[in-house]
Amino acid sequence: MSNTIIYQESWATKLQERLDAPTTWKAVCRVEYTNTRVLHNPYVGSAGSLSYPAVQTHTRGTAYTVQDVTETDTSITISTSRILPVFFDRADMAQSNYAKQMYWAETQGQLIDEAIETAMLAAHADWTNFDNASIGGAAGNITVSANNIDDIIRGVKREINEANGMQLAARNGIFFVWRAADFEILEAFIQANGFATADIYLKEGIRSGIRYAGVEHYVSNLHAAGHVFAGVKNAYHLGICADTYGQVIVNQDPPATGAGALSGISVVSRADFAFKAWENVKPVLFDVLVN
Repeated sequence: MSNTIIYQESWATKLQERLDAPTTWKAVCRVEYTNTRVLHNPYVGSAGSLSYPAVQTHTRGTAYTVQDVTETDTSITISTSRILPVFFDRADMAQSNYAKQMYWAETQGQLIDEAIETAMLAAHADWTNFDNASIGGAAGNITVSANNIDDIIRGVKREINEANGMQLAARNGIFFVWRAADFEILEAFIQANGFATADIYLKEGIRSGIRYAGVEHYVSNLHAAGHVFAGVKNAYHLGICADTYGQVIVNQDPPATGAGALSGISVVSRADFAFKAWENVKPVLFDVLVN
């Protein structure tokens, strides 16, 4: 039993090292680790529409009319689940080296994080559409190029300002999660514009996360086809069940398919989560529609 405990603790430590690595959802979302199943976020207005009481005109010495306030509750239930069980035969564990076991611990953490990333980028229906018409072109998807990538960045910033999100953006920052090909175009644009940025590019290149034009730029290979994510950082809410994410369960001699049991252990890691663009921040989160 002591060997199993040591193995489980070592696995959990290595798994946590991987889970602590930066991913775009940790960088751009408001991540809340909680064991609460339902998260609530009331807003002022009727269902699907923000609306505040109107400021009234007033004459000195005359009566005023009290304005009604309507609040609507919105909520998300943390119920989406991803799980990754890995089985190890006892003889294989005995004959395999420690480093190989830790490789699988790290890989398990990487795959769980990638599953959350994929779920985030697949949830583009939660965000506000931003297409070619948003940058002054004809309606339809945008073909990202060196000629318009700066227009896309400026257009998103403009729409954030038009949505009165400038203070939130000033506090949290603005982000883009580009596809790899888009990020390459951004690299070319940065290299071609300005002596300082060109010098930095030539000496160091740019990493998968860089601040340029007042925006944090990231790259991911897990986008849904035709969609890029952009907007104000920490506006998209991600609730994660605290007691399942990053926790390792080791099952001794797990049951086999059918009768009997397997001689070995299964190492199980899972994540339970939910994403939500609340009504008051949806106007500053963008589904950039791209070809």
